[in-house]
Amino acid sequence: MSPLVRLALAALRAPLRALVGLGEVLVLLGQVIRWGLRPPFRTAVFFEALEFVGVGSILIIVLVGTFTGMVVGLQGVEAMRRVSAENFVGSGVSMSLCRELSPVLTALMVTGRAASAMATELGSMRITEQIDALHTMAVNPVQYLVVPRVVAGVVMLPILTMLFTLVGMAGAYGVAVWYKGVDPGQFWANVQWYTDPSDVVQGLIKAAVFGLALSLIGCHQGYTASGGAKGVGMATTRAVVIASVTILVMDYFLTDIIMALTPR
Repeated sequence: MSPLVRLALAALRAPLRALVGLGEVLVLLGQVIRWGLRPPFRTAVFFEALEFVGVGSILIIVLVGTFTGMVVGLQGVEAMRRVSAENFVGSGVSMSLCRELSPVLTALMVTGRAASAMATELGSMRITEQIDALHTMAVNPVQYLVVPRVVAGVVMLPILTMLFTLVGMAGAYGVAVWYKGVDPGQFWANVQWYTDPSDVVQGLIKAAVFGLALSLIGCHQGYTASGGAKGVGMATTRAVVIASVTILVMDYFLTDIIMALTPR
């Protein structure tokens, strides 16, 4: 084989792997839809997944959301004060949080915490043949292990996003009003005047899609893990990296689609 052919094959290997991975994730999504609509519905497993993804992420969401709002409020006041428009910092912070920062940063935080744990847990079960044991007991692994985690991601990400927005606005209010002296009445008046319900809905739609993506990727990486403990670690790393990049790429396309569909 000539060096040119080897170079071409090496260049095509990564895109081909990406396409194969995308196909496997889409197949897993189809199985999730199929088995998610069929009994038995294990309520306890669903609530356990909801608690893990949602309740377990509250602390980090509150912490990151508060300081994100504070730094955006601080930067916004400093920038707008140059043109004597610091009273509009509230509307700027609210729109940026609702549309972009809250869903994206929430998804990234949940990816680092929950999607990595999904990959590790399912990968460990695959390596230790616990998933094969479920097959022998006539329990479908996708229905028992993957469906609850995917549903939890779709349900809890919008809720965590709303929490992120609330604490972010509280942090921005504290910095802008108490620290930088912005008029509180003007702060909230501009928030109410310029922030539309469509801005909130846009962020919630993004959050639900991100929740679906990160949970599917985390479960897929764990479900297909191989190679012992090293393979589980690599699957966890891939889950975080792939999910994070996917969220950022999807954010652009979702924003473009929503803006095209939103009447002006």
